[in-house]
Amino acid sequence: MSDLKHVSSSPHIRSKITTSNIMLMVIIALLPATLFGIWNFGVSALMNVVVCVGTAVAAEFIYEKLMHKKVTIHDYSAALTGLLLALNLPPKATWWMSALGSIFAIVVVKQIFGGLGQNFMNPALAARCFLLISFTGRMTNFTYDGVTTATPLALLKNGESVNILDMVVGRTAGTIGETSAIALLVGAAFLLIMGVIDLKIPASYILSFVVFITIFGGYGFDLTYIVAHLAGGGLMLGAFFMATDYVTSPITAKGQIVYGIILGVLTGIFRLYGGSAEGVSYAIIFGNLLVPLIERVTMPKPFGPDKKEVRGNE
Repeated sequence: MSDLKHVSSSPHIRSKITTSNIMLMVIIALLPATLFGIWNFGVSALMNVVVCVGTAVAAEFIYEKLMHKKVTIHDYSAALTGLLLALNLPPKATWWMSALGSIFAIVVVKQIFGGLGQNFMNPALAARCFLLISFTGRMTNFTYDGVTTATPLALLKNGESVNILDMVVGRTAGTIGETSAIALLVGAAFLLIMGVIDLKIPASYILSFVVFITIFGGYGFDLTYIVAHLAGGGLMLGAFFMATDYVTSPITAKGQIVYGIILGVLTGIFRLYGGSAEGVSYAIIFGNLLVPLIERVTMPKPFGPDKKEVRGNE
């Protein structure tokens, strides 16, 4: 009877799913793309994954020790950040670039702003953009089968033809984790089945992007052109694994749809009118910065009269 009368503070509805569970499931979901990237690009890709993950975990541990904060590496968030960064790097990126990017992601973007749950943008993407700005030549140097070549999207932007099947399977140049759309969709399906993410953000992102390039791409509703854009440039990686980040995406249902549409439009603008053929990383970072405004506009209004109305009636 005493148990029935036990009263605790809110929240009264709790889930057994923890932060570490969620992070671990996302890491598991990224394994198909990670393993394919290592198989596709070889030892250099494996080295980048190991360096990025190891440095990210070490940077978080050392920073929290130095700042006398609780060590949180056991929640796997640092490992996930390192893995996401590695998957966004070219296979031939040097080890010191991988390490520098991981330190920037953990210390500058995550820890300085308060740690997990306080960062205002996706740490892995922020680090990738930092490396792109700092080492543009190295970050845009892609090699496949021993030959330095442009990515399929760069070829497409120059009016050249691309092999759609190779892009879907992953037999193309690109970053370690972006090339195989099939591997990424397998991981995304796992997250959807496990309830870690839902389709609001990815679906609105992808649909709005398709509408944008159909209208402004110059090819109309050309299925080959659309599939090439969807399979290339890390769109699947960004839409399902980074745009859906709990910390840097809106919490409201309407806000998530608005956020996805903004990402789709920004990606289309960057790809069609920007100097680069990519655009996903910058689109998501800009979207992250707009999240507070999106939530403010889409936050449901509470029941009952407005305080201003009550005061006016008095």
